[in-house]
Amino acid sequence: MPHTSALGTHHLLDLFGVDAALLDDESALEATLSRCARDGGATILATHFRRFEPQGVTGVVILAESHVTIHTWPERGAATLDVFTCGDPSIGERIVEGLVAALPSEEHRVTSIARGMEPPSHERKPGEAS
Repeated sequence: MPHTSALGTHHLLDLFGVDAALLDDESALEATLSRCARDGGATILATHFRRFEPQGVTGVVILAESHVTIHTWPERGAATLDVFTCGDPSIGERIVEGLVAALPSEEHRVTSIARGMEPPSHERKPGEAS
């Protein structure tokens, strides 16, 4: 029987129409992503955020379960985030739900991808031609 369980789930979150001041606030974004990760049930190992000149923020919350990242374009009201978690898939789902609520936007899009899927078994049965 083929093994179909994923090692983790990668959620890609695109936000549009977000308040520019929020997208340019390094400390607020670090606190928000950290809170959403904790509230989602993840274990935070470290964080690193950086504000760019003249605007924009990039950051990562490193989790025991993997990571949450953000990159912002305040001048466009846009942010891209990714949430990758291993193990319990509901952790990543809860983190994404928290981020959508904590970073109000006019529009958002979530794409979820199963990662680390094993390919189906292609074992030959005895007597089958190769």
